[in-house]
Amino acid sequence: MMTRKLCYALLLMVAATLPAAADQSWKQSSAVWQQMDKCTQAALKASPDYTREGNAKREAARQKCLRNSNLPGDASAFPPAQAASGAKPPQ
Repeated sequence: MMTRKLCYALLLMVAATLPAAADQSWKQSSAVWQQMDKCTQAALKASPDYTREGNAKREAARQKCLRNSNLPGDASAFPPAQAASGAKPPQ
């Protein structure tokens, strides 16, 4: 009987800490997304036209802002250094 009460008490303690950890993770994730949105808005303000050149400038500005803020960016936005230089990968 005593072990059952101990198990219930441990289960309640674990269950009480899970929402706090999830809440902290959500806050951190939300802050990152908000900063990423600010980078996108700043890039749109800097280059509002939707021409090919405007799109390229806007994406470059967005990526620069993300890098400067140490935020995750789209890895496919820029080609790898090898592909950009024309070097072929080793076979």
